[in-house]
Amino acid sequence: CWACEKANFRCSVARTPESALECFMDKQHDLVIIDHRHSRHFDAEALCRPDREEASVMPLINAGFNRRFVENSNMMACYNELLQLEHGEVRAQVKLRAGNAIFMALDQSQEAIEITSEDQVIQYVNPAYESIMGYQPGELLGKEIIEVPKSEKNKPDLLETINSCIRKGKEWQGIYYAKKKNGDSVQQNVKITPSNKHKDRRKGSLDVRSTTSRGSDGSSQRRHSSMARIHSMTIEAPITKVINIINAAQESSPMPVAEALDRVLEILRTTELYSPQLGTKDEDPHTNDLVGGLMTVRPPAGSPLWSLWTRPHHIPSHLTTPLSLNDIPPRIAQTMENEDSWDFDIFNLEAATMKRPLTFLGLKIFSRFGVCEFLNCPEATLRSWLQVIEANYHSTNSYHNSSHAADVLHATAYFLCKERVKQSLDPIDEVAALIAATVHDVDHPGRTNSFLCNAGSELAILYNDTAVLESHHAALAFQITTRDDKCNIFKNMERNEYRTLRQAIIDMVLATEMTKHFEHVNKFVNSINKPLAAGNGDEESVKSILTSPENRILVKRMLIKCADISNPCRPQELCIEWAGRISEEYFAQTDEEKRQGLPVVMPVFDRNTCSIPKSQISFIDYFITDMFDAWDAFADLPNLMQHLDNNFKYWKGLDERKLHSLRPHPE
Repeated sequence: CWACEKANFRCSVARTPESALECFMDKQHDLVIIDHRHSRHFDAEALCRPDREEASVMPLINAGFNRRFVENSNMMACYNELLQLEHGEVRAQVKLRAGNAIFMALDQSQEAIEITSEDQVIQYVNPAYESIMGYQPGELLGKEIIEVPKSEKNKPDLLETINSCIRKGKEWQGIYYAKKKNGDSVQQNVKITPSNKHKDRRKGSLDVRSTTSRGSDGSSQRRHSSMARIHSMTIEAPITKVINIINAAQESSPMPVAEALDRVLEILRTTELYSPQLGTKDEDPHTNDLVGGLMTVRPPAGSPLWSLWTRPHHIPSHLTTPLSLNDIPPRIAQTMENEDSWDFDIFNLEAATMKRPLTFLGLKIFSRFGVCEFLNCPEATLRSWLQVIEANYHSTNSYHNSSHAADVLHATAYFLCKERVKQSLDPIDEVAALIAATVHDVDHPGRTNSFLCNAGSELAILYNDTAVLESHHAALAFQITTRDDKCNIFKNMERNEYRTLRQAIIDMVLATEMTKHFEHVNKFVNSINKPLAAGNGDEESVKSILTSPENRILVKRMLIKCADISNPCRPQELCIEWAGRISEEYFAQTDEEKRQGLPVVMPVFDRNTCSIPKSQISFIDYFITDMFDAWDAFADLPNLMQHLDNNFKYWKGLDERKLHSLRPHPE
């Protein structure tokens, strides 16, 4: 004990075998010394005699009894003995335990690892290596490297370059083609490290291969450093967990299954898991142009800056006296009598209000949903807010004007009344949806995101070519609302509730951007529709699916997306009017692109050659049908689906009649 104190070793003393065992289990000592001078529990002399027969001695040696120290009253002698034990056997045992831990880690690694001796004999390969290369466990052990087939795809001097690095004690890293047992070549990002880095070392003894591709075509790239970071993350993303589970399953899978899982991993490692891989081959030009114009951003053309925001955002003088719900003229009130019906005619209201339908419809719908009560704001503030928001829509746009905003608000209110939607959303969600619908296109310039990016507009630069318009709509809406108390509908809200409401509004407005269209729809189907269908109507299961925070977000996104592009599901005369208006806006954009020498993002929308029926057919086929099938399955909207079917047949019929008129008559 004195010697331990001098050597700064922690020491515990136990008087019985039971207390000794308990102490050892608690503290895991590196060294156990048994004092046998007065022991009643075992014969230490017999235990340590070297002439004991092997059968009885070996279990004790295996258990760790491996040294005898004769009693010595000299503390320095004991001290020296302890130092020899610590620097000899104890450190060797620690290294051995570390070695075992290393090999356990290598066994669990998803990277392919091979270790050879300095004579290039394979001493170890981990399960990942065997799985990737197609070998059985232990099949490669003891073989020389030269016995393993080499791929002919490597450059002739590559192996000499690698060996030269190893002889100098340097690491080598680069692309290397290995040959699987079945003869296929596989591209790998390899790192080879010699275990001794002295320059006079003749041969390397460690070959660590970090595979970046398990497929024979080398298409799935995985880098060692990034995988190491992912595996070391304490907060693991769900997709990372999925990838790790599949990686683990691969290790014990037959080769065909492992290769199929490779393809799965390749897909999972892409960023847009829910977005389809959009191809243009064999697709009609209308679909191609709609995808190009609505879902992709073309590279800038180097043209002069295209600036839209020359006009100030303010309340025009004639709107400074807010309207009251009680002051609505009878003619306008009459046009809004059936505003809770899907077949409500927004164009009648547009005409009756002299292109100010948003303020009047907003007053009625917000009153019906008790928005003022929820926000704790006076009706006068809400009226001022609706007027200033409408004033910042461009009445010169044929489509993206306040009539479109009013139409989307109407559809949003209609969807919010559906039973399944009401089960899913809270009052704050409903208010967020109504406000988001009202502001979702505020200050829209009548041009697409692709146009703004190509033109190098101020907003495209501000928002880094990403969700340019949607970001602007959301930001401007809050700027307009909060800068003047007269129209600040959020002024009396509690801070945390306001933050929640604000986040929901922003999220919904950004969801209207079409680049994320398929992602939102597919997430909705996979996270809500499919689980609801699988739940067989169980009340608790349905409630759990509908009210989870993540799914409420998906419902709100789907709701505003469907409201935003519901034109093909409106009564036929309304559908036809909206189709003409959006086409005119696209025609105007194409005209301007040609004038400015910008890329024409939707060439089919040339006013001299465009077929509106064809464009509507493509839009319905590509964007509308699947989305509204999913929304109908959730919210139960048979009238919308009937309109959609009728409108599709109408456009098809127009297109076919036009084609027929172009054919020569048989006579």
